[in-house]
Amino acid sequence: MKSRIPFDRVNWTSSIFLTVTFFTALIGTPIYFIKFGVDPFQIALFFFYFLATGLSITLGYHRLFAHRAFKAKAPVKLGTLIFGACAFEDSALDWASDHRMHHKHVDEDDDPYDISKGFFWAHMGWIFFKLYPRPLANVNDLKKDELVMWQHRWHRALGFLFGIVVPTMIGMIWNGGAGALGGFLLAGVARIVAVQHCTFFINSLCHTMGRRPYDSRTSARDSFLMAIFTFGEGYHNYHHSFQHDYRNGVKKWQFDPTKWAIWTLSKLGLASELRRVPAEKILLAEMRETRRQAELRLAEIEAAKAKQIENPCPRWQGAVEAVHEMTEKFSKNYAELEEAVAEGVRVSKKNLARWKAEAADYLEHLAAMDQMTPAAT
Repeated sequence: MKSRIPFDRVNWTSSIFLTVTFFTALIGTPIYFIKFGVDPFQIALFFFYFLATGLSITLGYHRLFAHRAFKAKAPVKLGTLIFGACAFEDSALDWASDHRMHHKHVDEDDDPYDISKGFFWAHMGWIFFKLYPRPLANVNDLKKDELVMWQHRWHRALGFLFGIVVPTMIGMIWNGGAGALGGFLLAGVARIVAVQHCTFFINSLCHTMGRRPYDSRTSARDSFLMAIFTFGEGYHNYHHSFQHDYRNGVKKWQFDPTKWAIWTLSKLGLASELRRVPAEKILLAEMRETRRQAELRLAEIEAAKAKQIENPCPRWQGAVEAVHEMTEKFSKNYAELEEAVAEGVRVSKKNLARWKAEAADYLEHLAAMDQMTPAAT
């Protein structure tokens, strides 16, 4: 029987690398700890590399190069390109090209990691079939950057040297052969696996689980849990709604270390032209999504009302009237905000806060309708 797997399209280099590193980390790390114990220095080295390579992907590959959400001086670009190579997630040029395709064709067949093809495909399966050479037609702006092109040519050598050889040598200096093995296994292989799968979970989990407060038409979701492990990348519904904002966690209370790092770099003169979406546009997107949910719920309410004309519950009927009154008020607020955004008029923080509170109250009333029945009890 003919195999369903198109082996002629498999990228064997990437497939073998992903498989070998995963099982080396999974099996080798516990054995190392059993034999040599837990060395605080090795743990610190692991977290240093995890932080450096993880931020190089989120701050560098993603927000700087793929979305041009800010501009950075050469030291920042060089640092993120070198440590980004250590994550072994391809070159910044390749990574940005894939990611721009993802945003342009999200949830469609041309989306490289389309979630509709399955969780595993979106997580990492697509990499097994990522063949080269590729056109890279959507990153012509990055092709003009000499540092990006230098890293594109040498990213595998850079990743091997700085991501595997260097931590191995640091471990050897620290504690001889056992230290070298620890550096290779922990700060090297296990850290590569950890960073890669945190990135992969954005493409899989953040298109499967979480909230969609800005746009329910896309599968992208906001997940506070994933934000913890991905330096703030978990607020994915916001990101797909406003991809060029340097912030993913746009609320003050949201955990987004990448945003804080970019802001800090700007204060140090190493980053500039940070792109921010105005608060009015953000609230408009939230209110638009509220209206979309409300229209669906109101249609259900009207259908239920039509079936229960003869014996309606007075309490439910009163709630329906209250919701209709709130709908009129909400629609008026939405129209005013939409007009202000279209004309570029700044809205006071007081009005923004009031409209946001009223929108939240409106959603609560709609949700409360689910607990009622139109029939008398």
